[in-house]
Amino acid sequence: MEVVQWVAQAGPAVSAAAGAYGVAVLTRAQDAAADATVSMGQRIIQTVWRRGDESEQAELERAISEHAEDPDDPDTAASLRAALKRALRDDAELRQELAELFPSPGAWTVNVTASGERSIAAQHIGTAITGDGHNPLP
Repeated sequence: MEVVQWVAQAGPAVSAAAGAYGVAVLTRAQDAAADATVSMGQRIIQTVWRRGDESEQAELERAISEHAEDPDDPDTAASLRAALKRALRDDAELRQELAELFPSPGAWTVNVTASGERSIAAQHIGTAITGDGHNPLP
């Protein structure tokens, strides 16, 4: 799995864990009642942190702390993703270990449901126009 693709897939879980626990995510014992996304993010962060050297651990802690202080700031989320990318780029074993946490993209099931008059549903959609009296797009 490509580093950028993996970070994009793991980003929401890591962000949720950092936002929920801050730097404590590095040492917090897994809570059985924790949300699945937060738990996944916690496992990812702890795995990356354990494999890093002191400077990598400090960088990850700083990124987590900044994101926890302002989880809605896209810059702190980007900083956290960048720290993950740096950790993954030079460590093939870490990439493999973390890739095993996610199901392969082909294994995902997508259910799309539409209900009601003139409803539409799709996994991916370009332009959709419903109703009367519309002008087609050029």
